[in-house]
Amino acid sequence: MFNSKSIILSALVLIILVVSVLGGALGASFGFGFLSGPLPFISIPAETIFKPFGYELKNSSVMLWMSMIVLIVLSWLATRKLQEVPSKLQNIFELIIQFFMDTAREAGGDKAKRFLPVVITIFFAVLAFNWLGILPGVGSIGKIETIDEWVSHHSHSGHCSKVEVEHSSKTEVNVNHEILSKLCVLEEESSHGFVVFDSYESSFLSKINIMPIGRGESSRAPLSSIGNYEVEEIEQIRKKILNGEDPNKLEEWKKIKTNISIGRVSELYESKNGTVSPSEYIGKKTGELIPFFRGASTDVNTTLAIAIFAMIFIQYWGFSSLGFKGYSGKFINLSHGPINAFVGILELFGELAKTISFTFRLFGNMFAGEIVLISMGFLLPMIGMIPFMGLELFVGVIQALIFSMLTLVFGVMAATSHSEHDEH
Repeated sequence: MFNSKSIILSALVLIILVVSVLGGALGASFGFGFLSGPLPFISIPAETIFKPFGYELKNSSVMLWMSMIVLIVLSWLATRKLQEVPSKLQNIFELIIQFFMDTAREAGGDKAKRFLPVVITIFFAVLAFNWLGILPGVGSIGKIETIDEWVSHHSHSGHCSKVEVEHSSKTEVNVNHEILSKLCVLEEESSHGFVVFDSYESSFLSKINIMPIGRGESSRAPLSSIGNYEVEEIEQIRKKILNGEDPNKLEEWKKIKTNISIGRVSELYESKNGTVSPSEYIGKKTGELIPFFRGASTDVNTTLAIAIFAMIFIQYWGFSSLGFKGYSGKFINLSHGPINAFVGILELFGELAKTISFTFRLFGNMFAGEIVLISMGFLLPMIGMIPFMGLELFVGVIQALIFSMLTLVFGVMAATSHSEHDEH
């Protein structure tokens, strides 16, 4: 028999599930989607959020330093008052350290204990990167890249940056090349959609922009509706410039350039679902959200840096344990025939392969996890992320453990001579 509490709880769960399905991207296909939003901006390279003193500060770097601060604070809190009867935090740290001490002893005996400072540091660092990278707000709070910035960025990269101009004057070539590259972007990306934001009227909050609930992926404003132009018009402007006309005197170009710099919806447009955009969209700010925070492990530069750090210490342990001649003999061995020489070359390539494996195993798993969380939040608002966040917490621990344990194992292997291998 079901009691009243279980019936109410089941009914509540069912209601939340139905609301989530109808309110998300799945429901939007049937005319609902009242909780949906556009997919966040996804980029494999980390995004620049500020340029203090000309330095490009990446959003993954912000999370990296935040993770380091969290680790420093937790370590200080756990060790500032060491007690025989440990506190909960001290007990957690002691359990983790004891686990690695026992593992190191089993893997390489007492000599492997000297690897632990590096191994445990890597474990805590990777764990912090992984766990803090899935906190609410990471990837969803940031600044708006304006339409003008977006067009300028794309005009300097990719196909449109290679537009050739036939002019004799070097100054004219530079000016016209830049304009023609932008025209190329406006033409080829005319249907690219941008998020339509709302802005606060208060002057104090005027720089805060929000994306209202229910304004989903199909509500994105195409570039042509922001610049208020037709593709044929872009082609005509290009021909006039190539014929020697001054682009700064072309009224058509001046109009489009002004609209792009303003970056607001300037005309009604047809959405992806075939409906015409509401008139209330006209005049609203558009752009792409560049997040202030991005998980450090989802940036390949971070994972590569940790991999290089680990491999430097592995090589150091090898040379310090076996000496220069003993350790380098694993890779350069010309005195025991061509087969051993070839095996040495394979060993050398193996060290490079370890670095690549370290880098892309961590990056691939964490970046894929971030995509899964974004996708499930897009498909099923409210509940889609919940089970996968638990999974990502588990994956974060496993990846940190794998990275640190492989560092330990490779360190033990590096510090062991071939003769010791043969004895075992």
